Amino acid sequence: MRILALPLRLFAVLAVLGAALGPAPGQVPVAASPAGINTAFVKLFGGVKAFTAKTEARVFDAQQKEAVLMRMDWAVRDGQVRLEINLEDVSGRDFPAGSATTLKQAGMSRIISVFRPEKKATFMIYPGVQSYQVVPLEPAEAAASEKDLKLERKELGRETLDGHACVKNQVVVKRGQERVLTAVTWNAADLREFPVQIELKEKQNTVRLRFSRIQFAPPAAAQFEVPAGYGLLK
Repeated sequence: MRILALPLRLFAVLAVLGAALGPAPGQVPVAASPAGINTAFVKLFGGVKAFTAKTEARVFDAQQKEAVLMRMDWAVRDGQVRLEINLEDVSGRDFPAGSATTLKQAGMSRIISVFRPEKKATFMIYPGVQSYQVVPLEPAEAAASEKDLKLERKELGRETLDGHACVKNQVVVKRGQERVLTAVTWNAADLREFPVQIELKEKQNTVRLRFSRIQFAPPAAAQFEVPAGYGLLK
């Protein structure tokens, strides 16, 4: 079963984004769609079923040198996830120069990803051109449900992040005896054990998500719908 978190998939795309955009500046950046969030990743938030937050995602290479920095807005509500990225705000050594400008000119620099497990799909929304795409979940992901998954934690130590006293945990999400996701989380005692930092590894790369301005009020249900009047991109 292929389990990917958003930054891992987007990082791989950013490395080739410039070349992909070169021949067709007006083409929809399907490959850049941040469609990697799934039920196993949502399980990392434990008992927190609804929140909004600002997030910085940093990608480090094998030498722990920063390759990409991207900022995102998160909203989660009962297993549904909304992520918003403005590619004009992405920076780093591995982000192709001029890519954001090309996307902006095409109206595609702002991307909203809405993960809807009950619809077995992720919706990619492009406000700049009032359009959207439907990305079906892979069969194994579509069949997954939170009740099938078990989260196991092993304490690695204690650290303070952004003023929050955290327990650093090795976390494994399992389905039966199968490991479907492994991560390190920093769970803040004063924020309902919310993971204010999540670290994942993909081959030689490390992705670190840092959450801030966390609010536990449920976001509006309308944020997880395709806006009225948006057309389907084919």
